[in-house]
Amino acid sequence: MNISNIVLIGMPGSGKSTISKILSKKTSRLFIDTDALIEASEKKKLQDIVNSDGNMAFRKIESKVIKKIRLKNHVIATGGSAVYSQTAMRHLKSIGIIVFLYTSLEGLKLRIDNFAERGIAKLPGQTLEDMFYERSALYKKYADITIDCSKLTPEQTCVEIIKQIN
Repeated sequence: MNISNIVLIGMPGSGKSTISKILSKKTSRLFIDTDALIEASEKKKLQDIVNSDGNMAFRKIESKVIKKIRLKNHVIATGGSAVYSQTAMRHLKSIGIIVFLYTSLEGLKLRIDNFAERGIAKLPGQTLEDMFYERSALYKKYADITIDCSKLTPEQTCVEIIKQIN
């Protein structure tokens, strides 16, 4: 497969940001985090955008920011909610290979101890379990490759991604 970008999708706490940095070094690519792009373009934290403008407004902003990405040879870490935008995901698929970093719900609970304050774009009252079940089908739908990183270190996950891409 002749690809230039590697796009990481998955739940908050699956390791997208951490893994993207390691993977970028291992594959000689630059990395970018779409959540950071959103915060820079809006000059607000993600949860502040959701709190002030609402979840649907946040998703529109996220989709717009993602569709503007015109990069080659990057590892792109997306926000966990990127999969809600079919047009954003189509765009990402057109510029790279989509890697779903699967982590079990139990694993996510161990990794995320501050779900309420973490800056995750979520609906009021939405639990980690709600989000996990709501998003799982979308992650699977868009993934070219799925890596179960529940029991892998970030380094091991990168090795597995590289192996599967090659």
